[in-house]
Amino acid sequence: MIRFNKTVLQIVPRLDAGGAERTTLEVADAVTRSGGRAIVVTAGGRLTEAITNLGGEVIIAPVASKNPIQILQNARILTDLINRERVEIAHVRSRAPAWSALLAARKTGIPLVATYHGAYTAKSSIKQLYNSSMLRADRIIANSRFTADNIAALDNTVLERVRVIPRGVDIGLFDPKKVSSERVNQLAAEWGVPEKPGFRVLLPARLTPWKGHETAIEAISKVFVGNGKPESSGQGPGLALVFCGGALGKVSYEDRLRTLIDELGVGDMVYWGGDCADMPAAYAWSDIVLTPSVKPEAFGRVAIEAGAMGKPVISAKHGGAQETIIHGETGVLVRPADSDALAESISALMAMSIDERTSMGEKGRARATSLFSSDAMCDATIGVYRELLAERA
Repeated sequence: MIRFNKTVLQIVPRLDAGGAERTTLEVADAVTRSGGRAIVVTAGGRLTEAITNLGGEVIIAPVASKNPIQILQNARILTDLINRERVEIAHVRSRAPAWSALLAARKTGIPLVATYHGAYTAKSSIKQLYNSSMLRADRIIANSRFTADNIAALDNTVLERVRVIPRGVDIGLFDPKKVSSERVNQLAAEWGVPEKPGFRVLLPARLTPWKGHETAIEAISKVFVGNGKPESSGQGPGLALVFCGGALGKVSYEDRLRTLIDELGVGDMVYWGGDCADMPAAYAWSDIVLTPSVKPEAFGRVAIEAGAMGKPVISAKHGGAQETIIHGETGVLVRPADSDALAESISALMAMSIDERTSMGEKGRARATSLFSSDAMCDATIGVYRELLAERA
């Protein structure tokens, strides 16, 4: 790793379990390993300790707030921090703190990087103004070509400042050879899944309507009758579908899903995993992984994590999935929000031999390793930092 002995400030609303948060952690780790100093300003979250364990520094501030007065106060907090700690580059990952970071960067004269982890839409002029904070940065990182296209649709004059850096995955962490059967069995026991559940399907996503849980429930109801046997033959393996992700306070949506499960008679096939601290083991447990989002994912790291773990992925055919999955080789792309298409693809992968699914998974790991590693993402990000600092010099 090339040395980068600079002080980098990252600003992220919270440090929980999303793609922006994991990327913040990985970049902080890369900066410290290359000889630099990594400071993260956040409102808090369960990854704060992980940042400090890797040698980074976490400062708690209300940067998740969208209140205009608080945004101005946050700008003063960041300005004082930049001056006091001699920060050389700032990197923000969300719109509200981007306004604070922009004001602080302009006042202190340091360059600002903004990463789009999602595609923002706006109908009103006020919302368009709010969204524009990210477009004003000195460099704009898009986590996929899909995201870059959305940025261009907002303002094509910023394209010369846009850099596409795909979201990365820790290939060493997500390595099927490093996950023991004991870890997998322990996790399955925590989920309450039987020791031999039949075909194993994982849907890793927080419980929110656009992630496609309802489509998945409808799909398995079309593949299976109430006794857990395939409709086509009346016999064969059962199926276990695990929802791996927390509700984040959306209790009404979870209730809606439970009602749908009861109505379709698939209650003996669906398990609620909640938040998972051992995602490599979760992927290792599965035969296939679903990402049936009804809205486009800006990138969709689940497909890459699953691919790195050697698991075929069935994903909705839109957004970043069209860049991460090769249809028919590393997984399957289906029409969004189409439970019939999803059911057909689940049936097709179930009908494959273990060797055929293994071959598909191996191609997925090879693709993740060559194109979507976290090391490549971090190297490219530090490359953007170097580019900006060289310009300022």
